[in-house]
Amino acid sequence: MEDMEKFLFKFKGYYFNRSSLDIGFIENLDNFEIRENDVFIVTYPKSGTIWFQQLSLIYSEEHRKGTGKRETMDRVPFFEYKTPEMDFEERPSPCLFSTHLPYYLVPSGLKNKKVKIIYVYRNPKDVMCSYFHFAKNVISQFTGTFEEFMKQFLEGRVMGSLWFDHIKGWYEHRSLFNIQFMMYEEMKKDPRGSVLKICKFLEKGLSDEDMDAVVRQAIFENMKDDPLANYDSIIATVFGPNAKGHFLRKGTIGDWKNHLTVEQNERFDKIFQREMKDFPLEFIWDMNED
Repeated sequence: MEDMEKFLFKFKGYYFNRSSLDIGFIENLDNFEIRENDVFIVTYPKSGTIWFQQLSLIYSEEHRKGTGKRETMDRVPFFEYKTPEMDFEERPSPCLFSTHLPYYLVPSGLKNKKVKIIYVYRNPKDVMCSYFHFAKNVISQFTGTFEEFMKQFLEGRVMGSLWFDHIKGWYEHRSLFNIQFMMYEEMKKDPRGSVLKICKFLEKGLSDEDMDAVVRQAIFENMKDDPLANYDSIIATVFGPNAKGHFLRKGTIGDWKNHLTVEQNERFDKIFQREMKDFPLEFIWDMNED
């Protein structure tokens, strides 16, 4: 089994993906100058990051109308994985960023209560299964079994570190930020209602026509077929010719049932109940749940 940890860089207790990481930038994150109208989309890996990046359509009329040619990754770049040619300071306001960072590593400027943060969370069983396919087929950093990956995931020895710490850290320190928590499954079940909720938080009014365009283009199946949104163009460039999967695979609710054995599911439930006892946010584990 390939040891994933050789692809990771640990900084202040958090695992980054070592490839394409500007360590100097990471070491000075706290000093990054934040603008008051910046927007950050915060996720744990495989929790709907690209999906919510697509909601940059709310800010981009040209992309809503299909005339824009910039890829999602350029419109809403990953903050901690800044490419050398990308100058954040030269980007026009408002700057939209996505990040997997834990609450304690983000720039201190995010605590000014003006910068808007959307934290997207997804049930961790589906996160783990999606992550397994991503690590095995896209970034090609894992060659072991699902059982072996589950062990590393539950020990936090993956990019993003421990899922439980990530979501609890952001929620327990929510009073420090201007933050809106959004459930991945809620977006899946009610895309229009979710976009309306996000627009209200962002204080962005859209016409019915524009709202329809955002909802239509942000549907998972449409994103998967959209070369500006699906990230397929960067897979071979960033992760090499052996990468054969897709960033956007299924996007379903409850795919964990196709992966976990009864014993694995019981083990996961036991850990979840221990770690998330009294945690107030709700989770949806099956598409048929209300």
